[in-house]
Amino acid sequence: MVTAYQEETLTLPPQHAGNPYLTGPFAPVLNQDIFTDLEVIGEIPRDLHGTYYRNGPNPKYVPKGRYHWFDGDGMLHALSFEDGKAVYRNRWIETEGLVAEDAERRSLFTGLIEPDPKNPLGYIKDNANTDVIYHKGNLLTLFYRAGKPYVVDPHTLKTIGATDFGGKWKGLVSAHAKVDEHTGELMIFDYGPKPPYMHYGVVSPEGELVNRTPIPLPGWRLPHDIAITRQYTVLMDMPVFVDPEAVKHGKQRIDFFPEIPTRFAVIPRHGGEADIRWFEAEPCYIYHVVNAWDNGDEVVMDVCRVSQPVAERGARMSDLDRMKKVLAEALQSARYHRYRFNLKTGATHEEQLWDITSEFPMVDLNRMGTPTRYSYHVTLPPLDTLRFDGLVKYDTQTGAQEEYKFGPGRWGSEAPFAARTDAVSEDDGYLLSFLHDENSGRSECLILDAVKLTEGPLARVMLPRRVPLGFHATWIPGLTLDNEVSS
Repeated sequence: MVTAYQEETLTLPPQHAGNPYLTGPFAPVLNQDIFTDLEVIGEIPRDLHGTYYRNGPNPKYVPKGRYHWFDGDGMLHALSFEDGKAVYRNRWIETEGLVAEDAERRSLFTGLIEPDPKNPLGYIKDNANTDVIYHKGNLLTLFYRAGKPYVVDPHTLKTIGATDFGGKWKGLVSAHAKVDEHTGELMIFDYGPKPPYMHYGVVSPEGELVNRTPIPLPGWRLPHDIAITRQYTVLMDMPVFVDPEAVKHGKQRIDFFPEIPTRFAVIPRHGGEADIRWFEAEPCYIYHVVNAWDNGDEVVMDVCRVSQPVAERGARMSDLDRMKKVLAEALQSARYHRYRFNLKTGATHEEQLWDITSEFPMVDLNRMGTPTRYSYHVTLPPLDTLRFDGLVKYDTQTGAQEEYKFGPGRWGSEAPFAARTDAVSEDDGYLLSFLHDENSGRSECLILDAVKLTEGPLARVMLPRRVPLGFHATWIPGLTLDNEVSS
């Protein structure tokens, strides 16, 4: 068992000491480790077999400019389970930007708050710190503002390199791509400041791009996620974008334009531009999709809908304070919402299903694109920084919800669903969440029974080092990883 451990952290100069995303539970760690024989409170279920991966920002060097949480270098944390035991490892994602900084041993980017358009390495660092998915036997790590997808070995966490899917994808990839576990296909999209402003693509199970379609938009938009069904993909045109009037004065101010409707493009998975069907809905922003599926003439899509996506601009505040508000306050208006797009009539029907603040939804990935009854979200307290204080399980069949709170000063992570070996129902499995306890300064991983969420963790895997708070996570079953090794 690990009994002693020396953790390294960044020594911050005075100008960064007040940044909440560089201190406390967000403070970066500098160690890359492998830990076995971990302390466990409770008992790890023996039918929990696979690996829990979580991505997140972790700057390796003292930031050059005013630090935005999204500026941090991507770092993967992984906890593998087999036969009632756990192994932890973490590693930076070696992006081109980080490799360049390693060569000079210092930060070379000013960051999102004050980007440098003259930086030969790029005006912001493409750091692959947002999402992590599994495709073609490897992990893919993605960046929230659209970046290069980086391929990572799922066993060692070693970065293999960026991919352009056989040289055929001319562009970047947004933070949220979707894998159809039944076909092995990967659905991706890109967006940017030049017409047609968005492209959609399909990647084969072998990793080759097989379809690339322009999605014409009225202007430069900032979409974040997409949805897939077995037949269709849903892409978004939302009224949150760079203010054209601000651009005239040399600024890039993102604003919300509630007089403009939200639009959804429904396209057959392998369709072209002529096949797009557009549906209008009430103005909003959507960070994350729960799931979507086909239902006769309809496409049903569940999301976490944000009704107030941009902080009010009445009071004067610093860029840093505004950044905190955008991250935390916007998600305070996130609610579980359902859309129905009728492909026969062209009508949109939408309704709020729950009045609970929750986000970062997860479903059983093996059921993505097909009807699901349950989803698992984090809950968010009304704080200036983005933290997760608990989990909520929604049942769309009965309308019930169950909650589990981590406790005062205990902040969790997005919690993927891990199906139990030989599962007999949709929720027969476990939820996993890295958690940091500000009271003790320790981090751990919670294992909860998805059927009995309110009863609390079956086991707490105690870690000898901190896991800073981060973004998205995934679960890869052990059988899947074992098959890749043996093939």
